[in-house]
Amino acid sequence: MAAPAMTSVATRRSFNPPPSNSPNTPRQQKVDWPDPVRAFVQRSFADENAIKGVTGDEMKARLKDIINGAAQSGALHNIDWSSHELPQQTILRERQRRSTAPTSEKHDQIMSTLQLNDASHSTDSQGGKKRKSTEAELDRQDPEDRAQSLPWRTGNPVNVFESRVTYQSPAQAKKIGKRQRKANDETSLFTDTSKSINDLEKRRMRFEDSNARTGHAYSSQRERSPTPFAPGRPVMGTSQDLEKRYFRLTAPPKPDTVRPLSILRRTLDHLKKKWRHENDYGYICDQFKSMRQDLTVQHIKNDFTVNVYEIHARIALEKGDLGEYNQCQTQLRALYKQNLGGHPGEFMAYRILYFIYTCNRTDMNAALADLTQADHKEPAVKHALQARSALALGNYHRFFRLYLTTPNMGAYLMDMFIGRERLAAMAQICRLYKPDVPLQFLTEELAFDENEQCCSFLCDHGGEHLFERREDGRIDFATSKASNVFDVAKAAAFRSVDIKGQI
Repeated sequence: MAAPAMTSVATRRSFNPPPSNSPNTPRQQKVDWPDPVRAFVQRSFADENAIKGVTGDEMKARLKDIINGAAQSGALHNIDWSSHELPQQTILRERQRRSTAPTSEKHDQIMSTLQLNDASHSTDSQGGKKRKSTEAELDRQDPEDRAQSLPWRTGNPVNVFESRVTYQSPAQAKKIGKRQRKANDETSLFTDTSKSINDLEKRRMRFEDSNARTGHAYSSQRERSPTPFAPGRPVMGTSQDLEKRYFRLTAPPKPDTVRPLSILRRTLDHLKKKWRHENDYGYICDQFKSMRQDLTVQHIKNDFTVNVYEIHARIALEKGDLGEYNQCQTQLRALYKQNLGGHPGEFMAYRILYFIYTCNRTDMNAALADLTQADHKEPAVKHALQARSALALGNYHRFFRLYLTTPNMGAYLMDMFIGRERLAAMAQICRLYKPDVPLQFLTEELAFDENEQCCSFLCDHGGEHLFERREDGRIDFATSKASNVFDVAKAAAFRSVDIKGQI
């Protein structure tokens, strides 16, 4: 009798897929550290090298930064690990530098030499000091300039909000329904019960009384910026006051507390004069937020609205308040789409520089895709694109030349990441120029105004022991010994970016 034509199959005992035996399956490779690196780690944790006051966690973190920084820069096999500074020694040296005066004896000698030779080693060859816009920017918004400005995004409707809406899953629909019910509950506070309105009004009056007793403590720039109130009919303001403190709305505003457009125009002129003479950012920020709130509750969207947001954004940039700047930038993007005038090219350039600062490649690509031919012809946008291209190509020489010629107020944004790019340039210079370079050369390449500034920058990042004075009085910097120092500093600088008020 012939055997049945069948093949035995093992019974499946779980729903997990069977393990793949394909040779193409990627396997996690174990990192094989060089023997000198292993010896360096063992030497760091040896008892004879222990330093009192330096904990094991601090040593592990610093040791991880040193080795990972060397591995990322490709210098893992080029460093002399037998003579490299131990992590506990680096921690102790940094503590001493922070607790004592910022300059050592050798650093004092270098700085005195630089002051004596300041006349012979001037940096006028850079083509003049870096220029920045100041209060003169407040007078740029003339009606003729607004009429001549190019329209914003006239031919490339990409990345509009409607194109990003996708179909909702049941879970998403349920979450949106909860948010909608919550919003309806909050709205009912102002429409269903008069008691709630009376309580909120009493609370507002109580805070106004306390503010009147304590004087003008204009420190509201850290508070939340004005946001559109619940949708409804616009308020017709009747207030004649030029100044009004900002407070976040908890109920529909009364017409006698809202300033009409004619008064707001006078208020803007008044605030520009006070900013020039007093330069009190806390007060100015509070007043501009109050103006923006009055414009919002009255549904005013015209060239004056654009002017208010642009001036507030420039002042926030000058004072480094990225939160308020991003609030204004977000509103300006919506206003520019309505072709209300203003300076869209200038603020598109700021947007590109901001994405360079935050290393946000996704939003950077979206912004570049939105650029029109008219945008590419704007001088500020052209400059920002050139700066981005120079960094992408690693051309630090061109980038620092562009930094010195930044138009408008873009220099304030570039100041936020210029130190990081100087570290990256120093890491590259230490690999290319050996054994040393003149200090004057570094001053010019890194776009410093004076040799003293460059010297302080190098000392702050661990290079105070790498200066050498020649017989002719020239000061050189030993780049052959500084490669690892600036590789580690560069890795730490690019590890994280403090983003405030993200757009």
